[in-house]
Amino acid sequence: MKAVLLTGVGKRYDIVSAFAQHTTVVAADPSPLAPAQYAATVRSSVPLIKDPEYVPSLRALCDEHDVGAIVPLTDLDIETLAVAREEGHLPEALVPSSRTASATYDKYGTHLLLRELGLPSPPTVLPEDLDAMDDHYPVMVKPVRGSGARSIHPARDRRDAEFFVGYVDEPVMIQKLMDGPEFSMDCLSDTDGRCLNVIPRTMLESRGGESIKGAAIADRELIDLGRSVVEALGVRGPCTVQAFRDKDLGLGITDVNTRFGGAFPAPMYAALPGRTYPELIVAMANGETPEPHVGEFVAGRHFTRYYWQLELDEQMRPTGRDIVSPPGPPTPR
Repeated sequence: MKAVLLTGVGKRYDIVSAFAQHTTVVAADPSPLAPAQYAATVRSSVPLIKDPEYVPSLRALCDEHDVGAIVPLTDLDIETLAVAREEGHLPEALVPSSRTASATYDKYGTHLLLRELGLPSPPTVLPEDLDAMDDHYPVMVKPVRGSGARSIHPARDRRDAEFFVGYVDEPVMIQKLMDGPEFSMDCLSDTDGRCLNVIPRTMLESRGGESIKGAAIADRELIDLGRSVVEALGVRGPCTVQAFRDKDLGLGITDVNTRFGGAFPAPMYAALPGRTYPELIVAMANGETPEPHVGEFVAGRHFTRYYWQLELDEQMRPTGRDIVSPPGPPTPR
């Protein structure tokens, strides 16, 4: 059984532990305090992404642990992994082309690429073209390379937009504020870019750009849109597509992340038995070719997320103590 290498694991304990149920998991993160690494089979500290030794260190882990797939859990190294895959250094990386990786890390680049491919994206401009937004207020002013809903500001009119363009201390873009409900589509593609599944979910409540309450929904329009996006972009592995349904414009895509999204329950709980996304990735790591089953999942399941923590001793080892003593939380009534 091939191992799976997860990079930038950070606090994604849910994802790491889900993979660890099915195979050996190697967690790579430069921080010894990254909590998710303690759910892995093997913990490894690696150099920072910008370090020239980053890719060689991943290559060494792949060789040592017989890794069949590399899955990034953060935006930061997707393009690095894509270049390394194209150059033959990390063929195991489940990432799109370097062009797609670069474009989707830049939110204005995402808008241009979506328009180029004939996919719906709201009216979006850079500050120098602000005149073109005169008929589209209210708008959102947000960083072109933002994450976690950082420095996103609604602007009611041009005066507000000009203020926030000057206020945000990094390059920004201006995008029409979509007035309808927001959705995420959790997608998975195989190594040839075929879409295996799309599970749409509502975003009933979000914090820091991550959905903390939502439900899987059987919405054919969203399923078809998610499939169109990942196949047009040539996605390999997981991808999360975010969109609003505006009363005037219809569906408009506001973000494409070629990785697992901030909310992970749908690929686990809504997926059918044997078809959770970690299981399918493990199968691909072992050279199998899962059959597409787009739109096959359990709709109507609601998810609500919470926070937890680990205690480490003086040698940075988990103590095994838990706030909730065995046998765990009480049985729901």
